[in-house]
Formats: sequence, C-alpha cells, structure tokens
Amino acid sequence: MATRSQSRSSNRSSSTRDRSTSEGRNESRTSESRSNQNRGRQSRSAFSWGENSGPLIGAALAGVAIGFAANFGRKALMQGIEATTGAWDQILATEHEMTLAIFDKMLATDQSQTFKRKMLLMKLTHALDKHAHQEEMVVYPALREANEAVDADHLENEHGYIKTFIYELNEMGPDAPNWLEKVREFRALVHRHAHMDEEEVFPRFKQAMSEEQNARITTLVNRDGFWMA
Repeated sequence: MATRSQSRSSNRSSSTRDRSTSEGRNESRTSESRSNQNRGRQSRSAFSWGENSGPLIGAALAGVAIGFAANFGRKALMQGIEATTGAWDQILATEHEMTLAIFDKMLATDQSQTFKRKMLLMKLTHALDKHAHQEEMVVYPALREANEAVDADHLENEHGYIKTFIYELNEMGPDAPNWLEKVREFRALVHRHAHMDEEEVFPRFKQAMSEEQNARITTLVNRDGFWMA
C-alpha cells in the first residue's frame, strides 16, 4: 500500500512539474513574442518611414527631379536667348541694354510703388551679378593675359562701386525720398562702364584675337552665364 501511495504521489508530482514546465514555456514564448512586437514598434520610430516608404521616397525624388529639370530648362532658355545675339562682346552689350532698361523702369516709379521698386531692384541685382561674374571670371582675366591689365583692373574696380550702390539702395529702402536720385546716379555709373566696355576696350581686344580665341571666349561667357542665370 505504501508503494502505491508513493507511486500516486510521484505521478502527481511529475504531472505538476510537467504543467509547471509547460506553463513556463508558454510564458516564455508569450514574453518573447511581446519582446519581438516591442522591437518592431521601436524600429518604426519617428525616424522610420514604415512599410509605405517606397511611394513616399519615390514621390520626393520625383519632385526633386522635376524641380531640377525646370530650373535647368529656365537657365537654358535665358542663356539661349542671349547666345543668339552672337559673339561674347555682343552678348555682354545685350546685357548692358537689358540692365539699363531695368533702370528706366525703376525711374518711372513713384514713392507709393514700394513693392514694384523692391522687385525691380531684385531683378537688377541678379542681372548685374550675372554680368559681373561673366566679365570677372572670363573677360577680365583674358584681358590681363593680353597685356591689358590697366583697363581690366579699372573696369573690375568699378564693379565694386556697383555693389556699393546696390547695398545703399537696399539700406535706404524703396520709400526713401532720395531713392530716385540714388537710382539716377547708379544708372549713370553703369552707363559709363558699359560705354567703356563696348566702345573702347572690347573692340580693341576682339580685333587683336584670332577667330578661335574669340570663339573660346564666347563659349566661356555662355557657360558662366548659364550657371548664373
């Protein structure tokens, strides 16, 4: 009898241990599953795009590509229009005319047209920056190579005064009572500068160069004008 009781007790104990082991394994699996779920949630943090990241990234890249293509096309159109005028000196002369036309629009405004004055000043600043870049990076260095350093230095020095006028107009504001007077002074400087370019320095410089050299200068002026457009 004692043996049977011991056997039953041993069976119950074994059964209890099996249930405990089984429950322990289930709890372990449950805990592991929760842990995996938490890790999954953590991986989808604020810095994660999630499962639908493909379309979002694709749309973003497409937007960037469209913007770049539009800007590239605008540059090509703007510089292409100027390039049709001919050689480098004709391109720069056309830019002089366009710049002086902006000045004339500025001088046609009154003190109440502050917004229009701001927009025209922005347009003028961009036009002068582009033009100065082409001259300072291509034409004036070529002039110095051709022993025309005196004229190159003088013309480039005037670019500094042009930047000063832009600074002063921005500082004084479009509603300043002496705004038009400052614009007239500015236009007179640019007109003198353009006249020296077109009537004195450029013709002499162009005549001294070969056709190949002139073509090379034209290519470089168009290249730098494209990136500044």
